[in-house]
Amino acid sequence: MVGLLWPWLSKLPFGRLPSDIHIEREHFSFHFPQTTSILLSLLLTLVLWWWRK
Repeated sequence: MVGLLWPWLSKLPFGRLPSDIHIEREHFSFHFPQTTSILLSLLLTLVLWWWRK
């Protein structure tokens, strides 16, 4: 499902938010979407809380 929606999802700012960590050096790349992970966790928590209610 995500693969089919990727052309539109890639335009969203997720993964490029402030405090998302991205380090690029020669022969090395590290990406940790810290803020994106927190926001998605909060969203999923709210959706599951609402669904169980």
